[in-house]
Amino acid sequence: MPGRRWTSLLLASCTLTLLAFASPASAVEAEVTNGSNDAVFSQNKQNEPGLAVDQGRVARGQAPLVLAAGANDNIDMEACNAGDDTTCPFTPNVGGTGISFSFDGGKTWKQPQYTGWTARHCLGLPGPDDPECDVRQGPIGTLPRYDELGLVSDGDPALAFGPRPGANGFSWTNGSRLYVANLTSAVSADFRETKKPAFKGFEAIYVSRTDNAEQAAQDGAAGEAAWMLPVRVSRQSSATFADKEQIWADNAQSSRFFGYVYVCWADFRGAGAAPLVVARSANGGNTWLQRQVSPAHNVAPRHFGQSGCTVRTDSTGVAYAFYEEFQDPTKIGFPPQAVHMMVKSFNGGWSWTRPRAINRVVDPCYRLDPVINRCVMDGIAGARSDLAAAPSVDIANGAPTGADATNLIVNTWVDGRPAFNSESVMVSWSRNGGTSWSPPTAIQDAGDRGYYAAPALSPNGKQLYVVYNAFTTPFQETTATPRVLFGVVKRANVNGTVTGWTTVHRGAPGDPRGSSQNNLQAEFLGDYVYAIATRTYGAAVWNDARNASDCPAMDAWRQSLRDGTDIPRPAPQQACAPTFGNTDIFAWTNAP
Repeated sequence: MPGRRWTSLLLASCTLTLLAFASPASAVEAEVTNGSNDAVFSQNKQNEPGLAVDQGRVARGQAPLVLAAGANDNIDMEACNAGDDTTCPFTPNVGGTGISFSFDGGKTWKQPQYTGWTARHCLGLPGPDDPECDVRQGPIGTLPRYDELGLVSDGDPALAFGPRPGANGFSWTNGSRLYVANLTSAVSADFRETKKPAFKGFEAIYVSRTDNAEQAAQDGAAGEAAWMLPVRVSRQSSATFADKEQIWADNAQSSRFFGYVYVCWADFRGAGAAPLVVARSANGGNTWLQRQVSPAHNVAPRHFGQSGCTVRTDSTGVAYAFYEEFQDPTKIGFPPQAVHMMVKSFNGGWSWTRPRAINRVVDPCYRLDPVINRCVMDGIAGARSDLAAAPSVDIANGAPTGADATNLIVNTWVDGRPAFNSESVMVSWSRNGGTSWSPPTAIQDAGDRGYYAAPALSPNGKQLYVVYNAFTTPFQETTATPRVLFGVVKRANVNGTVTGWTTVHRGAPGDPRGSSQNNLQAEFLGDYVYAIATRTYGAAVWNDARNASDCPAMDAWRQSLRDGTDIPRPAPQQACAPTFGNTDIFAWTNAP
């Protein structure tokens, strides 16, 4: 019924206009991952944040202040000294996808506590350690109900709010549905009720869903009951390792495919095959249609695989997926050239255009750490930077109605083209569906070396926020010298072009040497930051090391691995401060 549809769009547009004149209060900063024990490694380790805002609240005459955030979260893992004092394992069968909620636009956060397989009680002993840690049913701070299916949530969370389906199809009047995609593995054989694992392969993509964020934020059985059982998205074979997924729900009522949900990821299949895949659901995440959108090659040196995808939709329902195609730095040289690729679907994800290069970038990979064999930016034994140059994209699609959409597309990434130790946060935009793009513009503050970046456009395309992590110290040739990391949020006005960049927040500095891989060999900060924007405010999340204590004994051991000297591996609980490894997710908001 077109007349009724456009009448509802007009009424909602009036509501949007009134909300747009609300003035934001003073900006605030808060810790998102506030449920963990900061004095126990690796329970105090969080990274790779995701963020989503419920724009559907506006269609129901409410302020869009409901946010959901996810993170890689070791909150339920055993302590290092629960077994061997010098090893810090990811405890088998214990989940790692954290979830938090905010109902005031990001000023305060709640990390609910559910029930599932946990080892957070395994804290070791002051003398000889227990040889085993009994994983048991107990409190968890990660996504619930995976244990019911013989599954383990494994992190890399991505989140999106969309309209809830009902008897009248997808409609904001039905409410909003939160989707959380994450990597997922099967429980080990000794935990299975049957001999057969839940799926083939090493890692799959599953999606959790809730139609009631307020209830999902509650502790205990009430909160757990708000979540549906997770659903597998990826098709699996015995060699499949699905990785680095992102999710988006078509949240503009003007779209032909309003309510459709899209997930993109890199599908590692062994033997060098690693195509980019996009799946979509037309029924609220119950079932999924999967399409391969890039060649299945992984051929060095110039076609060294693809990953780091983003998926979005415009106000008419055109779906876009962006990703990075890499070059092999060990054969091309440092830094390698990379390419941002784009594919589009005009029929709700049923088919996709051929990949098209939209931008050539310089991957900020000047140094490959010889121990972990990964690109690092802050120094030897540093945090990996594999996806720093990957595209992170947003589209001003006019959600929740689409009535005031500009369909401006903004892409951000970190680029190494200026020079070693001068890596830039770049922004480029398109006003014609990705056909042409503005020249890349560097926006980082003076002295900042960009690490990871993400944009957020207000639905009407008038405000642009960019969050990035940055180092202010040059590459360190030794682990004995301090390093500085923090989060930055910038904002620009959009009026024909993107102008007037201002820095609205610089977070507290931290030393990333206090972060750690679970094997202790190097730092670990993850691969993402994230931002959202409404017509009245913006919010952002980033990896933060302000509360992570540097450990000289760990620094010396990490240095010895690179020097080839023989130093015993330290035991974190004995040799380091209690807050070693305590990386957090922090958020900034200027919500009213």
